[in-house]
Amino acid sequence: MVKIEVGSVGDSFSVASLKAYLSEFIATLIFVFAGVGSAIAFGKLTSDSALDPAGLVAIAVAHAFALFVGVSIAANISGGHLNPAVTLGLAVGGNITLITGFLYWIAQCLGSIVACLLLVYVTNGEVRYVLLA
Repeated sequence: MVKIEVGSVGDSFSVASLKAYLSEFIATLIFVFAGVGSAIAFGKLTSDSALDPAGLVAIAVAHAFALFVGVSIAANISGGHLNPAVTLGLAVGGNITLITGFLYWIAQCLGSIVACLLLVYVTNGEVRYVLLA
């Protein structure tokens, strides 16, 4: 039977845990920046026309490579979750504590927010409609 643990605040704020949160932040930032950036770039290259199968494959491959890089960066430090749903599954499965899972969620959400803000900055604000949709 799975044993779900809440954990302690002291363990969740150790140096190793802070490194894990930082690695989740950076890995998620890279994944979202490259994945969403590839979709934006393809949309700008094709003048926002409908996606064709080749474009969808190109965007999917960009997401796959970005996920590979993100997991490679964070795998040995935090486990390389990069996704709050994966973190929830591991917390419910008893592999990580609930407090650690919650702090991973915060790091992952902040990483994706910063990636979207970087995309707005890099494109000089031309992609605001993508972020608001």
